[in-house]
Amino acid sequence: MKLGIVGAGMVGSTAAYAVALMGHVSEIVLVDQNAALARAQADDIAHAMPFAAATQVRSGGYADLAGASVIIIAAGVSQKPGETRLDLLGRNAAVFRAVLSETMTVAPQAILLVATNPVDVMTGITARLTGQPPARVIGSGTTLDSARFRDLLARALNVAPRSVHAYVLGEHGDSEVLAWSSARVGALTLDAAAAQTGRPLTLEIREKIDTGVRRAAYAIIEGKGATYHGIGAALARLVAAINGNERSVHSVSTMTTQIVGVHGVPLSLPRVLGRDGVEAELVPDLDTSEQAALADSARLLKQTLESVPLQPL
Repeated sequence: MKLGIVGAGMVGSTAAYAVALMGHVSEIVLVDQNAALARAQADDIAHAMPFAAATQVRSGGYADLAGASVIIIAAGVSQKPGETRLDLLGRNAAVFRAVLSETMTVAPQAILLVATNPVDVMTGITARLTGQPPARVIGSGTTLDSARFRDLLARALNVAPRSVHAYVLGEHGDSEVLAWSSARVGALTLDAAAAQTGRPLTLEIREKIDTGVRRAAYAIIEGKGATYHGIGAALARLVAAINGNERSVHSVSTMTTQIVGVHGVPLSLPRVLGRDGVEAELVPDLDTSEQAALADSARLLKQTLESVPLQPL
């Protein structure tokens, strides 16, 4: 499979590195407005391949994306001092219009995997600009948030993170919803797992985990300026699921027809990923407070998306 990545900054290049190390694709093409940056990133990753896999990594222009099965969109602009979130969204929408016009011309059948923040709204913008089916316009959404949730639960219960099945829903951001009521360790509920491991999940521990998930990006950015390893690995995992036609479940963001009474909103839910993109939606059972929080998150995302004026390509 050929993978295209538009945007060779820290997120795009780290995703390329993670995908290349996994060896799940035959070719990766990095495209960036700064051609020298794309070339340098591609060369640096290519020099790691003799130690890892047979993946070919190179840079190029938009024409080199022809034949790509998946294209990661990691391009965008940073927020300026004093700039509102809506102003930033407007500028990123303009960037996406230019990027998508090029990518859809040369690779109209590619699945688009959006990584640019605010990722849910940018996923909705991508779907509206391109007119592509929602199943083929996928945001990384809360994939990383869910991994953080599983990691912290695993530490609290002293089990492997891969044995924890838990999802974060809604926005990849402050209004995200940790689905505690549907979380499982193996086949056990959290309470049953906590009792059998002798490691109770007290209210204090739960609040610490909630804060750890919700504030993770802020803490990492404060410490080193940006997050990229986690999201790079998350994107690589999504590419592997699509390329391998796995039909595995991931909390990704797409335009959602209806959820908790909100219609036409881009947000994250557990979804089945395969070769054609999203194949099914698996909505977990939620308690009353989680349903209310998800409705609030959905309304916020819908309102934000609709505030950005758009015309299809």
